[in-house]
Amino acid sequence: MTSDADECVTRRKVVVLKALDEEQMATLRERHDVVLLEGHDSAEALDAALHDALHDAHGLICSGHRITEALLDAAPALRVICTVSVGYDNYPLEAMDARGILLCNTPDVLTETTADVGFLLIMATARRAVELANMVRDGQWTHGLTPPHFGTDVHGKTLGMVGMGRIGAAIARRGALGFGMRVQYSNASPKPALESELGASRVELDTLLKTSDFVCVTVPLSEQTERLIGRRELELMPASAILINIARGRVIDEAALIECLERGGIRGAGLDVFEQEPLPASSPLTRLPQVVALPHIGSATHETRRAMAQRALDNLLLALAGKSPLSAVNEASWTRR
Repeated sequence: MTSDADECVTRRKVVVLKALDEEQMATLRERHDVVLLEGHDSAEALDAALHDALHDAHGLICSGHRITEALLDAAPALRVICTVSVGYDNYPLEAMDARGILLCNTPDVLTETTADVGFLLIMATARRAVELANMVRDGQWTHGLTPPHFGTDVHGKTLGMVGMGRIGAAIARRGALGFGMRVQYSNASPKPALESELGASRVELDTLLKTSDFVCVTVPLSEQTERLIGRRELELMPASAILINIARGRVIDEAALIECLERGGIRGAGLDVFEQEPLPASSPLTRLPQVVALPHIGSATHETRRAMAQRALDNLLLALAGKSPLSAVNEASWTRR
């Protein structure tokens, strides 16, 4: 734990939904009274347990579970929620602001790991790695490959980044510096330093879709970005293009994407996120050979998940000690409180 936190702070009640490792839990228990909620077999059961546990809680560490205004109403003493994630679309930020509840997330520590997955999807879809590996596994590799099995090059192609935050920039660096790709970006503020470093150019979304060989989506989910890529946008992409999504499933109109892939509107798609997770086995995305579908593994390494949990723990201990956390989403509302 960071030494900035005051170890003499008054003990508070903290509810934990996202289990930390033994060392992290021990650190938390040294300073505060901890209620660990686990073993619930449904979201409804967890909601009920959380509703009861939050009535006198001051802090909450969680990840993935949707926090509702009803749960906030049941938690009059709640001061801080720390999510073990970068995205915070599961949290009612306006309602938290109104109650003076601080929300903290975990940027930075997962940037490179998630960017690795983004570029993994670019490579796997371009070279049809999963499809052809399955052919070998199934004993169907019986002669030399012919053009119907060929993939497409990555080096020297145009990479279009829809979003150019930390993760988008890290993917763009891999493309420009490692593969000699031409980088363009949209749906982001101007990035003059990145333009200078990578030779990147800022363009309108429609231009990016029309002129990119690989379109990689990294924008956060919001009212403005929900279904940002729909039927119209997909139709702008050339038939040779590949779409990559490591943002949130609802940034892309999944039904429109499936229809586009089924008719050969684009070459393929690499997806780590979906509108419904886990992805239902009935989804056509599980059967389309030109799709590489991963089970939301963006930050799923031992090292990164521990670092994310540590950031959440540090944020919580600092906030409960009355200090500024390392990564606050709505620090202004906290300051007003």
